[in-house]
Amino acid sequence: MKKAKLIFAAAAMALTLGGGILWASDHQDAPNVKGKSTDITDLYVFQGPNTANLVFVGNVQGLLTPAATATAAFDPNTIIEFKIDNNGDNVEDLVIQCVYNNGKMYIYGPVKPTQTGIGSTVVGTAAVVVPVTPYGQAPIIATSANGITAFAGPRDDPFFFDLDQFHKITGGTATGFNNPGTDTFAGTNVMSVVVEVPKTLLNSTGKIGVWLRTAQQQ
Repeated sequence: MKKAKLIFAAAAMALTLGGGILWASDHQDAPNVKGKSTDITDLYVFQGPNTANLVFVGNVQGLLTPAATATAAFDPNTIIEFKIDNNGDNVEDLVIQCVYNNGKMYIYGPVKPTQTGIGSTVVGTAAVVVPVTPYGQAPIIATSANGITAFAGPRDDPFFFDLDQFHKITGGTATGFNNPGTDTFAGTNVMSVVVEVPKTLLNSTGKIGVWLRTAQQQ
């Protein structure tokens, strides 16, 4: 893939390698990417069932109906990229790059990027290649020789948010959320990439900063 231009980036987060879960979410808030393959909905980073691993989840193309999900696909001209800062300087030291081609997701990294900032160039050879799981079928998971596992395909939107109540709060007609609330995103789906990585490949013994971005090939 040639150099790519930045389309949209989600919020950054910091996670202690010892555990916890952090997430950032955005659903069609940016007009330039609304309804496009570059639209990021969620970023999750958490310790895996194997506590020696971290799981990176990047979701795109939010608010898909079941009918739309059946025909939804990743874009071969869009890179989905996890950027990882492992020394606290807010500059990526490693990247995990996800590139779709011909029914498969190619996962590169974690690897030192050739450039930092808004540019992206795919580095090296794919660490793991996983077929995209078709909608409604059992998840297909691939594992690399160095212990990286990956999944790519449609999933139920995991983010819970009561949008109507939020509008009432911001409009001054309510003072807080209900318990339980109403999940605005219930019944909608996302296109998801999940990469589980041994912590030893992240070159960090403390906190890491993670942000997710998408970019399209020039």
